[in-house]
Amino acid sequence: MTDEFHRIRRLPPYVFAEVNKAKAAARARGEDIIDLGMGNPDSPTPPHIVRKLVETVADPRSHRYSVSRGIPGLRRALAGYYERRFNVGLDPETEVIATLGSKEGLANLSAAITSPGDTILVPNPSYPIHQFGFIIAGASVRSIPATPDEDMLRALDRAVRHSVPKPTALIVNFPSNPTAFVANLDFYRELVAFARREQIWIMSDLAYAEIYFGDEPPPSILAVEGAKDIAVEFTSMSKTYSMAGWRMGFAAGNPRLIQALTRIKSYLDYGAFTPIQVASVAALNGPQDCVAEVRALYRDRRDVLIKGLHAAGWDVPAPQGSMFAWAPIPEPFQHLGSVGFSKLLLEQAGVAVAPGLGFGEYGEGFVRIGLVENTQRLRQAIRAIKGFLSSHGISGTSDAEQRPMAAEVAHS
Repeated sequence: MTDEFHRIRRLPPYVFAEVNKAKAAARARGEDIIDLGMGNPDSPTPPHIVRKLVETVADPRSHRYSVSRGIPGLRRALAGYYERRFNVGLDPETEVIATLGSKEGLANLSAAITSPGDTILVPNPSYPIHQFGFIIAGASVRSIPATPDEDMLRALDRAVRHSVPKPTALIVNFPSNPTAFVANLDFYRELVAFARREQIWIMSDLAYAEIYFGDEPPPSILAVEGAKDIAVEFTSMSKTYSMAGWRMGFAAGNPRLIQALTRIKSYLDYGAFTPIQVASVAALNGPQDCVAEVRALYRDRRDVLIKGLHAAGWDVPAPQGSMFAWAPIPEPFQHLGSVGFSKLLLEQAGVAVAPGLGFGEYGEGFVRIGLVENTQRLRQAIRAIKGFLSSHGISGTSDAEQRPMAAEVAHS
């Protein structure tokens, strides 16, 4: 018997494990660790959503098996959201399915549409499930640039011409985790035209649709004419409504892909707990002030973080979307790599970040910093990082010098 099962052998060692182990050891010693490594929302779920959950739990009938593809009211609510937000019409019966978070939906659709040896196009760096969902299903992954621009489009053209077998599917994720890149509708139009011409499925991850900081909200790829011929899009309640632990998401778009996911899920689960689905209806159909408040919260945290890191001597671009900053490792530490730098930052500053290598080999040289602590804790983290950088010869700016930069961040 082999030491490892075949599918397990295709999964590399978990890159984040080393940092997580060091973090756990530090906490066991009683050290105060500021954890900016995991994208885990710290805000409470809005009260009206919780009330609906509690109300529904009190009904014993809600404790029975639910519906794998989502209760009808929930699928209608998601279709209503797409109509209001993106001006996209969806048939709740054939073009919408509820998932146990977007991660589960991505993984199960990967399994549903993949044959061993298929070639899949995935941005690098990207959220791990984007490539490993397909790898677990037996596919080969070809990396493409993660930027929503001509570089990605040229790479897609090369991949089609030089990959054997020809690629069957493409993953995109904007606003992106981990890079925070944001795409516009013109880019999606080019992407859809390419995919329709080459007969390639598109799986779009739009989990951060409502966490944006520019004037224009991120678009849906389904808003492009003809997109539903080849595309399916995943959304999530986790970040928009601070419902990460509730595990509720959706897939919407191409009926054939939705049917494939529906069939796979019918064998694997009975759907989310009914009270969670009912509460999710209340979230989608209810007052949306809470969404704007969450967006403002992350904007404030972004501004505090970026301003503080610049003042500390760490030049980190201001993200335009998502709940992350994608930070290049300062030059004196680049020889350590992202894992080594993350461990050193944890050891000497008490701040945990996610090593970029965990998101693909082209994530090396970066770390991902989550906006997952309140501004007081972020300022505490910044002071610790400033001391850490100063001890290694990196000096920051004075208050007067950083004022123009701070104003630029605030208005971006």
